[in-house]
Formats: sequence, structure tokens, C-alpha cells
Amino acid sequence: MKLVILDSKTLGNDLDLSPLEAFGDVVNYASTTSEKTLERVKDAEIIITNKVIITKEIMQNSPKLKMIAVTATGMNNIDLESAKTLNISVKNVAGYSTTSVLQHTFTMLLYLLGRVSYYQEVVRDGRWSESGLFTDISHPFNELSGKSWGIIGLGTIGKEVAQMAELFGATVTYYSTSGKNKINDYHHDKLEDLLHNCDIVSIHCPLNSDTKNLINSQNLSLLKEGAILLNLGRGEIINEADLAKELDRRELYAGLDVLSVEPIDKNNPLMQIKNPDQLLITPHIAWASVEAREKLLAGVVENIKDYLKR
Repeated sequence: MKLVILDSKTLGNDLDLSPLEAFGDVVNYASTTSEKTLERVKDAEIIITNKVIITKEIMQNSPKLKMIAVTATGMNNIDLESAKTLNISVKNVAGYSTTSVLQHTFTMLLYLLGRVSYYQEVVRDGRWSESGLFTDISHPFNELSGKSWGIIGLGTIGKEVAQMAELFGATVTYYSTSGKNKINDYHHDKLEDLLHNCDIVSIHCPLNSDTKNLINSQNLSLLKEGAILLNLGRGEIINEADLAKELDRRELYAGLDVLSVEPIDKNNPLMQIKNPDQLLITPHIAWASVEAREKLLAGVVENIKDYLKR
């Protein structure tokens, strides 16, 4: 049996992929362009991919193809209807990154809340050494305890964030983007009220027609002065040009692990804001702890085992 990995670079060079060799001959490509996809998979029985787009044409012209193993939860890069028609099994892996995303949410939050960027620079550039004082509290920072935290999207990850926020002493409310998830242990708010009332707002919902451009110039102004906005959902949920303008207009803080275009476009207005201390951007890494990627690979292995039992 031939297995083709199309974009192993997205899993990291440190991840041991040898467990896949138990199933047959593994051909490993670090990355694959759309022009090369068909050529590389036409003789494969199993395709393993994260982001490479698998179209109807590719499936129709790969006569041996029986399974597509997605190294992610989202499967929007696969033509699922065509796969069903062609009797090709498509399996994703859910839940592998919950702990990793939870940890990164609080990493970003505490970095911004504690003004870490400023204080790190004070030490590095010598200002603390020259001050003659044992401490520097020139940029006041606050505790998370007693703050109000609004969560947009109270799914598996959102609930974990809510529970951890409460352990820190924060009060949690949430907004359901689908309008259906309103039976919970937390108070459900209208989006406008949540933005207006919360000190911290974090996004953990999927991208769809209801959430695209959900946060924009019309409601960014509702956020409190000094509020912190975190996006660990999908980039297009926030209008980045509108956010850049709002960050330049007043004291507001944002932590983004996802962008509308990844990697980030050098001309993205967020790269040009006046006070970069108000913004933390990480390169879509919340999902990618070592442990999460190991769980992901284990999930792929189990999916292939299940397929072979059929």
C-alpha cells in the first residue's frame, strides 16, 4: 500500500512519522503546490494532508485512492461531496489541540495584561540599570482576578478557557455565534453587550458566514479603554484593517494567533501600527505544542487502522 504525505512541514520537523510506515510505503513531501498534487497522489491509496486542496478532479484521476487522512480538525480543503460520491473515506482528528490552545490563550493574555513587552525592553536597553531603583512600575498593570472575560464561541476550547479564567478569579460571559448554544453554566450576552462590558474578549469560534468580519469598525469602538481582544479562532473573524485603525486611535490591546492571510502579508496594516506594544501576533502556533502534534499523529494512525478494518 502506498501512502503519500503532501505537507509534512506543517507538522514540524521534530515529529517522528515512522509509525505510518507500519501501513506500507510512505512517500513524504514537505510541501506540495496545487500544480504538483495530482502527479504525487495518482498512485496513492491513502493521502495524508493538512492544508493541500484535494479536488474532485484529483480524486477522479487517482484510481487507487481509498482514504484521505486530514492532519487537522477542519476539512474545508477537501471536496467532501465528491469524496462521498467516489466512496473515498475522509477522516480528520478532533480534540487533539484543546490543551495547547488553552495554554496559548493564557500565554497571550498574560503577556499583554502584564505589559511584558515593555518591561522586557526596559531591562534590555539598560533603562532599569540606570534608574537607581530596585523596581520599575512605570507602566501599571492589572490582575486577572476580578476582571470580566467574554468568550465568543463556547465550544470545547471556549469552555476550557472559561473554567481556567474562573480559577484566576475572572467572571465569564459568552456569545453564541450560532444562536443555538445558550444552555450553559455561564451568562449569554448579546455581542454588543459583551464587547461593551468585558475587560477581556477571546474568540474561539469557527469561520463561517455568520462569523466572517464579525468584529469590525462598527463594534470595535464598543470595547472598553484598555480592553484586551484575543483571536484564536480564524483570522477573517476580525477585520484587520479596522482593528489596526482602532489600535492607533486609543489604548486597546490585541493578541492574534490567526490572520486572514497566512503567513502574514508584509503590507498588512497591523504591521504598521504606531504602538506595537499594544499588539501581539504569533504565527498560528496555538494548536502546535509537541504534545498536541503527537496526539494528532496518533489520531491519524488510529483513523488508518479503522479504515483497514473495513
